[in-house]
Amino acid sequence: MTEAPFTPTVYLKAGCPFCLKVRLFLLEAGQLGSVVLREFVPGTEEETEIRGLLDPVVEKVTFPTAELTPSNFTTESDAIVAHFAERAGVEPEALPTYQSYLTGVFKNLGTLYRENMDLKKRLSPA
Repeated sequence: MTEAPFTPTVYLKAGCPFCLKVRLFLLEAGQLGSVVLREFVPGTEEETEIRGLLDPVVEKVTFPTAELTPSNFTTESDAIVAHFAERAGVEPEALPTYQSYLTGVFKNLGTLYRENMDLKKRLSPA
């Protein structure tokens, strides 16, 4: 009996800007059909199940996480993108929608996050 070929699995949290970054890259690079997507909504049973699967195999469960090859997991969105870019022979810089997201919405969210953290530090009692 022949074993089925391995298909990478990408675990995504709904509403996560890093997860959207990976999904957008996969879509625009034509790689979406070559992976299994496991997306969950925070607070659901599916999240509990996915966290339970990942907890023993990654140092810290964060999202996105991808099993790129059997038992080889990464939780870094840039590493996930780089893996699939190489696999597809695609330069991420050449993908206009992906680049628009990175330089627009994603960059702005990062700025807002840093500002929010700074404000929280200033407001918290010493």
